[in-house]
This record gives sequence, C-alpha cells and structure tokens, in this order.
Amino acid sequence: MSNRQPRIVERADMAELTGTTRDVVVADDGHHQVEHTFDNEYWDQIWQGDRAQSMGTGRPNPHLVQEVGDLVPGTALDAGCGAGAEAIWLATRGWQVTGADIAPAALDRAAERAADAEVAERVRWVRTDLSTWEPGTRYDLVTTHYAHPAMPQLEFYDRIASWVAPAGTLLIVGHLHHDATADGHGHGHGHDPDGPPASASATAAAITARLDPAQWEVVTAQESHRAMTGHDGHATTIHDVLVRATRRLPADR
Repeated sequence: MSNRQPRIVERADMAELTGTTRDVVVADDGHHQVEHTFDNEYWDQIWQGDRAQSMGTGRPNPHLVQEVGDLVPGTALDAGCGAGAEAIWLATRGWQVTGADIAPAALDRAAERAADAEVAERVRWVRTDLSTWEPGTRYDLVTTHYAHPAMPQLEFYDRIASWVAPAGTLLIVGHLHHDATADGHGHGHGHDPDGPPASASATAAAITARLDPAQWEVVTAQESHRAMTGHDGHATTIHDVLVRATRRLPADR
C-alpha cells in the first residue's frame, strides 16, 4: 500500500443519500425469493461485508477496454464506480474522470487505489445517490458497469444518457435479462452470487429502443456470455448486455 494520502472523496447532501426512496425488487430464482433493496444501506452493507474483499479486483471491465480504447481522452463519468477499477483505468489513459457511487467503503478503496496508481489528481470521487444526483455538467464519456440504483433500470440508463455531451459516448455494460439462470448470472464484481433480479437487468433491444435515432448513433449493441472463475473458485457464466452510442452533434440531426 502506498504512503500517499488518497484524494478526499466529495460527499453529496446527506439527505440525498438517506432519502425516502427505497426500491425493493424481488427475484424468484426458482427455489426461493431473493429480496434486494438498492439503497445506501444495502450497498454499504455489501461493501463492508465478507464479499467485499472479492469485489473490484482492480481489473477494468473488458468491454470498456475494447470499446473505449480508440476514443480521444476527455472528461468521463463512471456511474456506480464501486472500487474504481474502470475509473482508474480511464485516468491512466489520460481521461479526467468523475467516479460516483453511493457506498463510502467502495469510494475509500477507490481513492487509495488511485493514489497507488499515481492518478489521484485525474479522478474526482463523489459519494451520491445516482437516482437523484445532478452532475451539473456533461461528459465526453459516460459509462456504467452493472450499476443498479434504487430506480427502474431503464430509467437509470435514461438519466445517465442525458449527461453525455454532444459528440460524446455512452457506454452501458449491464446484466443481461434472460431466463436461463441455472449456470449463474453474476458479473466480475461479485456483488451477488445468486444473480441480479430481473429488475436490475435489461436487453440490448430494450436499451437501444430508448435512444432516439435523431439524437444517437448506436455503435455497438450486443449480448454476450463469457466464462470466468468466481470469487468462490467455481466456474460461472457472465451474461452481459453492452450498448455503446454516440450523441449526435446538432448539425447531424
């Protein structure tokens, strides 16, 4: 661990973080009911629990690496940044990044990792509730990786899409909504070994249908399945939905 002091995490209004919105979604895994409450309390428990050591391994999501590597660095927002793997990867490649998440334990870890990677000055960490936060600016890149705050998933994608600047890029990596759950439905961050509930998943068609063709050019829209070894050492299959789109300039419309 580096002796450098991590950059101070900005904190939003605490009323915003502890507000009255509690979205409870229930997923039926065929054997029992799994209840998820995607609010501040839920994520704080996740990041301080036993599973936290296996989360945010430091490796960026492979979809981000593939899709963003050809972009000219600018300003970026990682919405639901967790322990900062993607935000730090972007910063090392010249992006000026804002990493936003609701969990203070995750952001503390992210800030330490950014300091160790010597990119602390290129990343601004913000503790906030993405279902209510307004960044007050637009970004050249807005990306999210498996984030599911306390609001309907597609509405969350609508929110973050509105923060993309003209000619900017929206990159969504999410849980694929599908019926085959027997082989696992996790993702590389290890939040939920039982798989996300249907309310936290989507399809490429559902996401792209909400992107107005007059305002967006869809570059990538795909659904993929990839094998990996889970944090418990067992093989699992990750079911991803990936959408990359570019906001058109006013003259292009």
